[in-house]
Amino acid sequence: MRQEHGDHSWFGASALDALPEPTEDQGDFKRLWQAFMTARLVLGVVLVILQITLYVTGSAHSKTLLAVCAAYFLGTLATRMYLRPRPLGGAFTRSWGVLIGIDVLAFSALQWLHGNSLNYTPLFALPVLLASVLGSLRLALGTAAGVTMLLLGGAVWTQIRSELDNPASFVQAGLSGVGYFAIAFLANQLATRLANEGKRARQSQLAATIQREVNELVIEAMPEGVMIVDQGGIVRAANPAARQLLGDEYRLRAAVFDLKTTPAWKPLLHLCKLSLGSGQAQEAEVSLQHDGGAPLKVLARTRLAAPQGIGEDSLCVLFLQDQRQAEARLRTEKLASMGRMSTAVAHEIRNPLAAIAQANALLAEDLSDPKQLRLTTMVGQNAKRLEKIVDDILNVARARGANFGERDALHGLSEAVHKISSDWAQQHGQAGMIGFEIDPAMHSVRFDLDHLRQVMVNLLDNAHRYASRQLEAIQITVTYSEDFACVSVWSDGARMDQTVERHLFEPFFSSESRSSGLGLYISRELCERHSATLTYQRSSRERDSQLHEGNEFMLTLTRLNLSTRADSEQTTPWQASLY
Repeated sequence: MRQEHGDHSWFGASALDALPEPTEDQGDFKRLWQAFMTARLVLGVVLVILQITLYVTGSAHSKTLLAVCAAYFLGTLATRMYLRPRPLGGAFTRSWGVLIGIDVLAFSALQWLHGNSLNYTPLFALPVLLASVLGSLRLALGTAAGVTMLLLGGAVWTQIRSELDNPASFVQAGLSGVGYFAIAFLANQLATRLANEGKRARQSQLAATIQREVNELVIEAMPEGVMIVDQGGIVRAANPAARQLLGDEYRLRAAVFDLKTTPAWKPLLHLCKLSLGSGQAQEAEVSLQHDGGAPLKVLARTRLAAPQGIGEDSLCVLFLQDQRQAEARLRTEKLASMGRMSTAVAHEIRNPLAAIAQANALLAEDLSDPKQLRLTTMVGQNAKRLEKIVDDILNVARARGANFGERDALHGLSEAVHKISSDWAQQHGQAGMIGFEIDPAMHSVRFDLDHLRQVMVNLLDNAHRYASRQLEAIQITVTYSEDFACVSVWSDGARMDQTVERHLFEPFFSSESRSSGLGLYISRELCERHSATLTYQRSSRERDSQLHEGNEFMLTLTRLNLSTRADSEQTTPWQASLY
């Protein structure tokens, strides 16, 4: 931890100021710390062995020197094992005393006690380097100054004891001090630069990692297929959209696969080789013929990527776009334009159509010839049909422009669904065709009653069009959860074609020529305006003790926490009809 709070000039900057507290990304600092601690420990071992050797051989008989080396060894061992890596900062703190101060004192004691027999001056380079790399420049120069003063003091002490004029010892101490100052400055500058370079490298690596992850997420989520192919036809990477276009085969589960293994992929392989051979981007519409399926039209575009290393070949980035999706988007845009135009035309048609219907009714009153009456009847029926189409088109505009809120509360959803369905069955003479499974609870939902009737009639008309004429061929279900209510309309009709199912809720799309294709679209628009959802799924229901598959439309509504009528003890007529 830094102990000083002064200015951050270059003189007081630490070599590892960028690393005030060691973290996981400061492995370089930890390695430097461990290297210095290991060097001090090894030096302590060498000094102990040296003193033991001198003592055994009789070259020296000082137990004090052996004790100093042993104490230094134990100190370095303790710091190596227990001291946590940390920068020394810029002041002479306890951390400095534990590491550098012990080294300086130990080496000074060895230098003085040994006299002129051995020169321990080079050992002072270790604490100077330690202060330069792990501390600030101020601490490094202060350590070098302290070592120099100790060397000069030792030279003065030796001069006083010997009573001889020996200026060489002063010169030696001065030169050593100058060398320590140079070591301190150069080592600190080098360590600071390396620390800054390491910080910038980590930042660049982090930015590159984030960019790579973002790119991978974007490519993974792209609806367009993306593949990277080398000159050998090996697909090195492919996003899920590309794999789906290529086919769901077992070999596609591997991260890398070969385009040459499947005949259906040969058009893509040919396009990649053509792009790599010519060095230019290519674009073509290819047909992928999978086993047991219809041909899939795909728009393929290539781009060349730079080689990934020395001696590597160029890579081809292949973009695949399903033409069905492009055509669907184009069709949707056209339908939207047609819808706007149809709304304007419907307003203009409505008044003349009403005049035609009224004139036809007046004409029918004065006719008695059956042939002529049939003609007026045909005119009236077709006028009503045109009026229904005009109303459907205008209902789309009304649904889009409407704004519904909490005030549109429907009390007693179950009762409303039962009444609407029963009225529809009575009008169509299909009372036994509908089966009910309705929760009789009196819950409130966010929906308008008239709009619910319109949605239910559309769903029942659609179910009746494709259902069989058996009993309970259409089944109505109402269930409740804590926050939602679910109304389900199920019919035993045959499975829809995938093309019809894909465009089920699009405006003006219908599998029948006599339908406007707006019923389901208007129903979904009304649901979305009430924060409800309308979905379709293929499901099974039990009828005559057997499971039958059918088409199910599910209307999910939001429940309201409003005070509604409590369930009475006596069963109401509509509830009695459920049992």
